[in-house]
Amino acid sequence: MKILVLNCGSSSIKYALYNMDDKSVMTSGGAERVGLDGAFVKVKLANGDKKQIMHDIPEHTEGVKFIFSLLTDPEIGVIKNLDEIDAVGHRMVHGGEKFNKSVLLTDEILKVFEECSDLAPLHNPANLKGVNAVKELMPGLPQVGVFDTAFHQTMPDYAYMYALPYELYEKYAVRRYGFHGTSHRYVSRRACEFLGKDYDSSRIITCHIGNGGSVAAVKNGKCMDTSMGLTPLEGVMMGTRSGDIDGGAVAFIQKKLGLDADGISNLLNKKSGVQGITGISSDMREIDAAAAKGDKKAILALEMYNYRIKKYVGAYAAAMGGADIIVFTAGVGENQTSMRAAVCADMEWMGVKLDKEKNDAARGVEAVISTDDSAVTVVVIPTDEELVIASDTMSLL
Repeated sequence: MKILVLNCGSSSIKYALYNMDDKSVMTSGGAERVGLDGAFVKVKLANGDKKQIMHDIPEHTEGVKFIFSLLTDPEIGVIKNLDEIDAVGHRMVHGGEKFNKSVLLTDEILKVFEECSDLAPLHNPANLKGVNAVKELMPGLPQVGVFDTAFHQTMPDYAYMYALPYELYEKYAVRRYGFHGTSHRYVSRRACEFLGKDYDSSRIITCHIGNGGSVAAVKNGKCMDTSMGLTPLEGVMMGTRSGDIDGGAVAFIQKKLGLDADGISNLLNKKSGVQGITGISSDMREIDAAAAKGDKKAILALEMYNYRIKKYVGAYAAAMGGADIIVFTAGVGENQTSMRAAVCADMEWMGVKLDKEKNDAARGVEAVISTDDSAVTVVVIPTDEELVIASDTMSLL
């Protein structure tokens, strides 16, 4: 069975074609600058080389159409005919309270998904464009939606409710939903497989730390809390997002700068976080380099960044009555050894002992980075959200 995985953003389309007989990636890539000048597609070839192809992509249907043409291209394609694709699995960002698992995307389901667009106005419409593009180009091809928020739907009400007037929840569904759920689901289960532990009787803290970041508490195979909220803004400090901030401070800044709702949202989501503190970049590699040269703002940003992740790890250990496993994943979590060391420093009180040599050696690979006598096992598990989407799609078919 061959399954195409699509992740459609507002101006991008990432894709991967899987052969599910052996779960191998036949090809992958992504279209960038959809709807903008200078659009292009990056393709990872079968031999591992990468190729960039300039192509005008005015909207998502044209982008998906061009990706389909690349899959069957005589020189760089990996299939002879589009009929070889058995189904398409989509990353769907916000399922609200409507979806707690992956679903086959029927017209009725898509109508319900559209109702969640108010909760993710940038992401959900883009996801829907991808689905509609496939429907137009290959009518009748089965499509499956895998929701970022679904894994977190097991949170108890006392964890996901905000202390706001209750009618805001009843009328507008204002509550914590969480994101990166597909990643948290994959790495929490994979960590137990890797360690030979029982997933259904383990207390796991998963740290998905990339340009966007979130931490989750997974107890006995179910998410009981997560750091992101109604939107991906809440929680730890991120590349360009502020993370947790006093609501009163938001109102104060809005008045002082004369910003409307879109203006304050733009400031908090795109001009804050590591980028906002340093004025250098949202890329942690550049911040590391600047800190190494003594840049005070870069040093401050790293201290803030690490401290906030550490606070969530400690809070979730308290919420679960301890922790058995801590998982680091995503771009920063898998590669920034200094962040992992800072988060785990002085955590012996909860049974964490990091092995410096193991930690320094673990970059982008599955590895145990705690000492042999650490009561809490600390691991690095590279995430694979696309494989989860492909697997869920195959299971539903």
